[in-house]
Formats: sequence, C-alpha cells, structure tokens
Amino acid sequence: MDAVASTAFSFAGRSPWQGVVASTAFPCVEREPLIISRPMNDTGDRQKPTGFTRMFRAFGASMKGFTGAYREEAAFRQELALAIVVIPLGLWLGRSGIERVLLIAPMFIVLIIELLNSAIDATVYRIGLERHKLSGLAKDIGSAAVLTSLLLLAVVWILVLWR
Repeated sequence: MDAVASTAFSFAGRSPWQGVVASTAFPCVEREPLIISRPMNDTGDRQKPTGFTRMFRAFGASMKGFTGAYREEAAFRQELALAIVVIPLGLWLGRSGIERVLLIAPMFIVLIIELLNSAIDATVYRIGLERHKLSGLAKDIGSAAVLTSLLLLAVVWILVLWR
C-alpha cells in the first residue's frame, strides 16, 4: 500500500485496530490482507440524534426496510402471505396462550431471518455483481438460515398440534 493510501486509511494513529489483518477469517480465499485502521464506532464530527428524534428516525428507517423488502424480494412477499395464513390459524388452533405463542413465534422468526437474508443479498450485490467465493458463501448461508427457520416452523406446528 503506498503512502497516500496508507494515510487515507489511517485515523490519526489512535486506532486500537492498527495492523490487524482481517483476511485470516477465511483462509481458503486468497486475497491481499485488509488492514483495519480505525474503530468501527467512530462517528467523526457528526452529532447523532438522541431521544425521540432517534426513535422517530429509526422507525422511519424500519418502514423503508419493510417497504423495500416487500417491493424487491419475492421470497419476503411469499413468506408474508404465509404469515397471513399461519398467524390467524395459530391463534385459532392454539388451546392455551403458550400454544398460541409457540405456533405464531416461529413465523415471525421466518420473517426476521428473511429480512436479514435480504440485507445480506443487497450488500453482496452492492459490493459487485462478479462471482466471488465469499459472496456465494454469504448468500448460501443466508439461504440456509431461512430454510432452517422454515423447518423450525414446521416442527413446532407438528409438535404442538400432535394430539
């Protein structure tokens, strides 16, 4: 790395992460080491909002996330349609409050994991469209998480409703 790039990635020499090599996490992928040169929680001179302003902005960001996932992700729309069926059915078929929670909660877990998987996909596509082992691995792991949550949903329904 040349002197100009090194200066651009340094943070006035105050970083506790100076010299840490981040490429050791996946030794199967050959690439140049990435030197982390500043802490991840640095916000610079920007003032972060607090109190109700922060909560209001966080709610707005969440709504943008929901609408973006609904608009862009067919899998999220399909799982949302499944939730429209599963949640009322779980409320009706559950004999106690505990059973109702057990029938409904895995559906919310499926939706949460699908949102996280969509975020991973968006990040991978943002980085680049070329094929890379780590990009494929990230997408495959996200897909495996969604499948596991759907299996959890099925197993919980079978165990709770088996009489």
